[in-house]
Amino acid sequence: MAKKSQKPDSASIPQTTGNAGETHQRAGGSAELLTTDQGIPVADNQNSLKIGARGPVLLEDFVLREKITNFDHERIPERVVHARGFGAHGYFQPHKSHAKLTRAAFLQDPGVKTPVFVRFSTVAGSEGSPDLARDVRGFAVKFYTSEGNYDLVGNNIPVFFIQDAMKFPDLIHAVKPEPDRGFPQAASAHDTFWDFVSLMPESTHMLLWAMSDRAIPRSFRMMEGFGVHTFRLVNAKGVATLVKFHWRPKLGTFSVIWDEAVKINGADSDFHRRDLWDAIQAGDFPEWELSVQAFSEEEAAEFDFDVLDPTKLIPEEVVPLTPLGTMVLNRTVDNFFAETEQVAFCPANVVPGIEFSNDPLLQGRLFSYLDTQLSRLGSPNFHELPINRAHSPVQNQQRDGHMRTTLQPGRIAYEPNSLDPSQARESVERGFTSFPAAEAGDKMRIRPESFADHYSQARLFYNSLTEPEQRHVVGAFAFELGKCEVLAVRKRMLGRLALVDQELCDHVADALGMPGQAEKLKPAVPARDLPPSPALSQYLKAPQSIEGRKLAILVTDGADEKLIAALKRAAKAEGAVVMVVAPKVGGFTTAGGEEMPADFALNAAPSVLFDAVVVAPSEAGVEALLKTAAAVDWVRDAFGHLKAVAYTTAAEPLLAAAGVQPEADEGVVSLKSRDGLAKFITAAKRHRLWDREPQVR
Repeated sequence: MAKKSQKPDSASIPQTTGNAGETHQRAGGSAELLTTDQGIPVADNQNSLKIGARGPVLLEDFVLREKITNFDHERIPERVVHARGFGAHGYFQPHKSHAKLTRAAFLQDPGVKTPVFVRFSTVAGSEGSPDLARDVRGFAVKFYTSEGNYDLVGNNIPVFFIQDAMKFPDLIHAVKPEPDRGFPQAASAHDTFWDFVSLMPESTHMLLWAMSDRAIPRSFRMMEGFGVHTFRLVNAKGVATLVKFHWRPKLGTFSVIWDEAVKINGADSDFHRRDLWDAIQAGDFPEWELSVQAFSEEEAAEFDFDVLDPTKLIPEEVVPLTPLGTMVLNRTVDNFFAETEQVAFCPANVVPGIEFSNDPLLQGRLFSYLDTQLSRLGSPNFHELPINRAHSPVQNQQRDGHMRTTLQPGRIAYEPNSLDPSQARESVERGFTSFPAAEAGDKMRIRPESFADHYSQARLFYNSLTEPEQRHVVGAFAFELGKCEVLAVRKRMLGRLALVDQELCDHVADALGMPGQAEKLKPAVPARDLPPSPALSQYLKAPQSIEGRKLAILVTDGADEKLIAALKRAAKAEGAVVMVVAPKVGGFTTAGGEEMPADFALNAAPSVLFDAVVVAPSEAGVEALLKTAAAVDWVRDAFGHLKAVAYTTAAEPLLAAAGVQPEADEGVVSLKSRDGLAKFITAAKRHRLWDREPQVR
C-alpha cells in the first residue's frame, strides 16, 4: 500500500500533512505544546503507532495507552459511552455447519442453541437520557459458547466517525455536554461536536448516516446491527477469510421521524426499553439473522477502498450476505443492575476460529474495553459476575484480587508444574492460535493513502436513499447546524457537504439561510460517483407488514364493540396488537352497554406511541373530544407523522378539527364500507404514507 496521502483536505485552520487528508491544528505560534501527562511533547495526536501504514498497532505506544486509559477512567460507575442501555437474554442457532469458514464451535451444529445476552444502547447520553435521542445505537452480543465467551460488540450503523482509536477520546469529548456548562445532554446539536467533525473529513460518511433516519430507530426489534470492523474467520485447516458481520431484524428496519421522536421523548422517555420488554413478556420474541460478507485478501486488494478503514463499508451488491444463523431474544433480565449494568463486553473476547484485522480503531478497542471494565466494575474479577461468567469451564492459575469469589484449592498457582498432574494445561490442538499473518514495515504514526477518500462512500450513501430519506438527512443537518452559534463551524460543515453532493449542500444552506456561504475546501481525494446500493435504504427493502407493530383505537362511551373486536382480530392475524385509548383509563361503556377496560388514557397516550390509528368515538362522545386539545392533536399528529388513519362516520368532525380531509389519501380510510378495515390494514403495512409528507412538512 502507498505510504501516505499527498494532498490533505484544506480548511480554515493551519494544517499538518501526511495523515490521509485529515486537517488539524499545528502546534506553533501562540498555541501551547501538546504533551503527555508526563510532560513529554507529542509529535502526532492523530495516529496510533503501527508496523507499516496498514500494520497492527504496537503495545509500546505509550501516547495511545495513556490517552485511552485516562479517557476510560473518567467516570465511575456509569459508562463513559453507551451508558443508556437495555438488555435481554436469548439464544443463537446456526442454520447449518459453517466449517468451511471457521472452526468456531458455536457455528458448527444447527442443533445447538448457544445462550446469548444482548445490550442495546445509545452512545452519547447519560444513563438517564431519553431513548429517542438522535444517536448511534450500540448492538453488543455476548455468546456463551462451549469454548468460552465471544463478544460481538457493534453498532446499528456499519461505519464510524474516526479511523484511528487515537481520536476516540476527542470525538466523545466533543459530543458530550460542553464541560463549562454541562449541556446539551444526549445531543450532537452543538458547537463542539460540529467543530470537531467539520475538521475531521474522515467523519463525513458517518455524519450522513447519523443524520439519516437510522439514528432514530422505531424499535430495538426493528434495528440492524453491524460489527463495523473487518474481522478474520479461520477454519480448522488454517484457511482465513475476511468478514464483515451483519445483524438483520426479522421485522425489517424502521425508524421514526424527527418530530415524532421529539414528542415520544416527552411522552415516554423509555419508549425503546418498554417496547422490547413488552414484546418479550407477550411472547413476541424478536429475531435477527446473523450474516457475514465473506471475501479473501486478494479480493480486498481489488476494492476501491481499504477494508481496514472503519469509515468504509462494502456494498452488498459487491459482496452479498452469507447467512450464518438466527438469534432470538426470549427472556428479560431478572435484575437490571446485576445484568444489564454489570455486563462487561470486550471486542478482545474471541473464540478459536474468530480473529482480528489490523483496523486501527479495532486495535485500540481491544485495549480500551478491558481497561474500562477494570475501572467501571472495580475489580479484575468482573468475569466472575454471573452475567459475565463463561458457561464453559474456567481453569487457570490466576488468583486473588479484589472481589474474588472462586475458591481454588491446592498449593499450585503456577504453570508449568510437576506437583499436580491434574492442573489445567495448554493445548495446541484445542487452544486459540493466531493466524500467522505476515507483518513487516517501519514503526510509524501515519494513515495509509488508501484511507484518504472521505467523500465517495458518503455520496454513495446519500444517492442510495429514497427521496423521503434524503429530505430527512437535509432536515437533520439543518436542525443540528442551526444549533451551532459559531458561523465558521456552519460554513466549514457546508463545505464538507459540498464535497459530498452540491445539491445536498444547497438544500442545507437554504434551510439555514446561508446560500452560497459554504467554505471552499479541497479534498485529498475528490468524490467519485459509485453505483447506488439499494441495500443502504431502509425503505427500498422494507417488508410490507405490520408484524410486531402497535395499533391504537380511540374510543368513547358508546363506541362499537364489534368494530373493536374486528380490529383486534385483523391485527392479530397480521402479528400486530391493538391498544384501546379512551378519555379515562378506567374504561368506557360500549354501545351495547358492556363495560370495557382501556389500555391508556388519552392524555397519557399520544398517537406518537403507535404505528397506525383508528378514530372510533360515538356521536355523543365526539362532542367532548372536540373540546379536548389532546384528542385533536392525537389525530393531527397521526396524520402529520404519515401514519395510516381509519375513522368512523362519527369521527369526521374530529378529523375536520385536526385539519384532516376525509379520504385525503390512501392512508386516510373510511370505515363506512365493508372493506374499510382491510384497506386500513393494507395502508398500515406501508409503514408511512410518504406521498403525504410534502403536504404536511
